[in-house]
Amino acid sequence: MADADTDADDIATTSDRITVYADYVCPFCYLGTRSLEQYREDRDAPLDVEWRPFDLRRGKRNPDGSIDHDADDGKDEGYYEQAKQNVRRLQKEYGVEMAQEMVSEVDSFDAQVASWYVKEDYPEQWEAFDEAIYTALWQDGRDIGDADVLADLADDVDLPADEIRDAIADENLRSELEDRFAEAQQTGVTGVPTFVSDGRVARGAVPPEHIERLVDGGNGDAGGRR
Repeated sequence: MADADTDADDIATTSDRITVYADYVCPFCYLGTRSLEQYREDRDAPLDVEWRPFDLRRGKRNPDGSIDHDADDGKDEGYYEQAKQNVRRLQKEYGVEMAQEMVSEVDSFDAQVASWYVKEDYPEQWEAFDEAIYTALWQDGRDIGDADVLADLADDVDLPADEIRDAIADENLRSELEDRFAEAQQTGVTGVPTFVSDGRVARGAVPPEHIERLVDGGNGDAGGRR
């Protein structure tokens, strides 16, 4: 995942808002959200966060919903070892503890469906639910692909658990999310996390100062490779 500031005329954002394309099973997305939160805590003015879903497992999902680990995604053992090293480095850099560096067995599709439902129907509670999902996976090692886990997380942040279960099973909602995944790719998003603000883009788990530069319109590169 490369980090860079680039023009993004086809991805619309507004001032004091940042759009984040992310997938819960991506460790760099979790680390990127930690960096974003550090920036928001130090920022004088509020910053709205607009989440857009992205499906990293899309090309590895069997018809029954299981993950095909033999599917060729162009990533070998060397890639994953380097990724783990980068995760460890960023943990130290951002002061973040994680229960695991990578996850291969967990599928985030249902979690993203649930999150999308909450974002649309309970927008004021979405950030709490989003945080709960990340925490469950990366801090507690829970399977966020399990409907029972998602229902528990919903209940923890005062959302109706039954509605979350219904949302996960809603084929129309699942199709809508598929459309969102395709839309992200069509707008030029090829990996996550991708941060977008006022036509500028940063890719990867960039540090808080790079997010500040992205949002506030500074110039320069947004970092090295992740």
